[in-house]
Amino acid sequence: MPKNKLNIRTGDQVIVVAGKDKSYRGNPRRGRVIGVLPKERRVIVDGVNVLKRAVRQSQKVRQGGIIESPGPVDLSNVMLVCPACDKPTRVGHRTREDGTKVRVCKKCHTDIDE
Repeated sequence: MPKNKLNIRTGDQVIVVAGKDKSYRGNPRRGRVIGVLPKERRVIVDGVNVLKRAVRQSQKVRQGGIIESPGPVDLSNVMLVCPACDKPTRVGHRTREDGTKVRVCKKCHTDIDE
């Protein structure tokens, strides 16, 4: 079974390119990656795929009512946004002279990992 090496990591800015959360009033949805689930090939993005759940008041949940939490989105439905050129881009890889591997923007050829 191959390793599940993902190009998107926690803290990255992503844009939703497909699925039900693709756009809001014509503008593409953007958000920060909160978590990555590599075995399921899914990412959890802040403000995208918001799940609502009715919860009763208990000792664990002080206030009952409807609780909203972000749900996972398939990895193929999101695209990384380059911090330098601020455009959605594919990810390349490069090895620096000191031997560290970094992710590279395919559009502006700058390092994504600082």
